[in-house]
Amino acid sequence: MKFIPFILLCLLLASVNGADKPPAKPITDYALRTAKELKPTRTLVYKTLTDRKLELRIFEPDGHKATDQRPCFLVIHGGGWVAGTPDVVYCVASHFARRGWLGVSLQYRVQRADRGTTVFDCVRDGRSAVRYLRSHAKELGIDPGQIVAGGRSAGGHIAVGAALFDGVDEPGEDTTISCVPNALALYSAVLDTSEQGYGKDTIGERWKELSPLCHVRRGRPPTLVLHGIRDTTTPVAGAKAFAEEMLKAGNKCELILNERGGHSYMMRTEPLFEEAMRQTREFLARAGLGPNAKHP
Repeated sequence: MKFIPFILLCLLLASVNGADKPPAKPITDYALRTAKELKPTRTLVYKTLTDRKLELRIFEPDGHKATDQRPCFLVIHGGGWVAGTPDVVYCVASHFARRGWLGVSLQYRVQRADRGTTVFDCVRDGRSAVRYLRSHAKELGIDPGQIVAGGRSAGGHIAVGAALFDGVDEPGEDTTISCVPNALALYSAVLDTSEQGYGKDTIGERWKELSPLCHVRRGRPPTLVLHGIRDTTTPVAGAKAFAEEMLKAGNKCELILNERGGHSYMMRTEPLFEEAMRQTREFLARAGLGPNAKHP
């Protein structure tokens, strides 16, 4: 009996040290899980600021050479403009790289009061990235006439901002180089920043300057919008209104609604992700973009 207290003490110490903790739950979100599994081929600095350098995380197809003229898919992560990292959309960049594209995941500044950055800076970085890709197309082995920008949630907003928000540019940047992508693929994107949509509180009183719905006009690139009917973060009404305005302006725009989908539904499971990527590839092929496409 005199050994029982010692045994109990050992059990107590094991419990304190975490020996009886349940195993960590597996990551089921497809984008988050693949973020830990996928690695870019290389990284490049596309913008140097006073306090930091911003990178492009690049996924190259097998056998890629600088003499190639590949289509390029630039994908931009979400996070409400205040969070998120490039790795959470590696799955998209990698997907396109395996199919002959140059896949690129964007690192951009998020809004931070201590650094004085705002959503306008997020948009500036997206526009800078497209310009960098286009101006360095020869050395990167890409076709400057086949640059697609896509994004998830706030990343979709930044992608469409490259095509819509004229004048929101980095000071001193060469704006003679077009930052307008040749097509857009928007996944649960922020397309209405009003009170009925998402983002007014984050952007502030200048929200209308960064509301895609308020800046639609003729001559914008072909656009695919994938959105969930049950999205309560970026309400589906904004996606519908944006698509309607795009069509009214004479632009090519396809809206695909998932009847059961919530916010970023296409990134939650592998089947939903693969379906969204198939829809994206098919849309881009119809727009004349892709490894074997003859674009205008």
